Amino acid sequence: MVLGASASGAAVNTVVIDPGHGGRDFGAIGRHANEKDIALAISLKLGDYIREYLPDVNVVFTRETDVFVPLHERAQIANDNKADLFISIHCNSAASRRAIGTETFVMGLHRSQANLEVARRENKSILYEDDYLETYDGFDPHSPEANIIFSLYQNAYLDQSLKMASFVQDQFRDRARRIDRGVKQAGFLVLYQIAMPGILVETGFLSNPAEEQYLMSQSGQAYIASAIFRAFRDYKNEQDALFAEQSRYRNNMSHSSYLSESHNGASGEGSPGGSADQNVAEADMADPDTASITFRVQFTSMAEKIPVHDSRFSNLDDVYVYHHEGLYRYTTGKASTLEEANGIQKEIQDAGYPDAFVVAFLDNQRISAAEAIRLLQAREDR
Repeated sequence: MVLGASASGAAVNTVVIDPGHGGRDFGAIGRHANEKDIALAISLKLGDYIREYLPDVNVVFTRETDVFVPLHERAQIANDNKADLFISIHCNSAASRRAIGTETFVMGLHRSQANLEVARRENKSILYEDDYLETYDGFDPHSPEANIIFSLYQNAYLDQSLKMASFVQDQFRDRARRIDRGVKQAGFLVLYQIAMPGILVETGFLSNPAEEQYLMSQSGQAYIASAIFRAFRDYKNEQDALFAEQSRYRNNMSHSSYLSESHNGASGEGSPGGSADQNVAEADMADPDTASITFRVQFTSMAEKIPVHDSRFSNLDDVYVYHHEGLYRYTTGKASTLEEANGIQKEIQDAGYPDAFVVAFLDNQRISAAEAIRLLQAREDR
């Protein structure tokens, strides 16, 4: 998936930078520093770098001073500004003073107890909000089950989020010379409601005295901010180039050929949906109360269609292709629940497709996984 471009012809035009915590929410507390202050300082430097070196990019902050902003409002700021990327900046903490290094998270299932603990700690910010149980549908940050449920909600942008997270960790390791703790997945409230790719960056451990001093220093903050900037620049360049390639492909398609595909169902044999035009027509007729809701795992996208029985897919069963936003999207598996689909996703990732993610369909119409969950829950409640 490539993000929608503006009149500038670029895919990445607006970035929202989210300094974690703030105001009465101090976040992690070191011997000399608070997470909220370090996160804000690094975020402001990051915004300055983007504005200086990428002046065409619109930079939006969720906060620019020491104020408390509820997590759901941070997501709303990003959605209202139609951001193309969301970057949340944080500092880490651990029981051991020896824990050190950077790690970048995307929304997803907790792969380890350590990942779950990081999500729990960051999600506890909602305890500073009034009526948080009502705002977050009864979410209890102390409950492992609640964290797992929220980790199922953002799969549509997983591939881009993972790409950006990888760029960040590469820069931390190779240019800023930080200990690389890797790209990880966990259920963060600040990420689950955003309608765009998003990452949460843990810039280092305030519980480690040496790393705390580094993060407090002007040079340390500059190195961290510049590493994230370079990752953002590389991500933007890649996404913009991919969008330009897709635009050239679409422009080269003849109008008659496109209409022929639309009417003849040329989106692919065994496809869960027809062409983009067919999906629009069927979307108008689909009844959310009775239409079939299914989940599949998308493992690649291509500008040119290849047969689903191509040898490069020989290690996969039940491959389907559908046409969406100018690309042919290849999926495998078919599940009636998101939990089952996430199990298939793990198998596909282990089979050599690390960026595979879950997509949902209402009959033949592509919908978000979150929308599919809401529809299924509404049916159960009746």
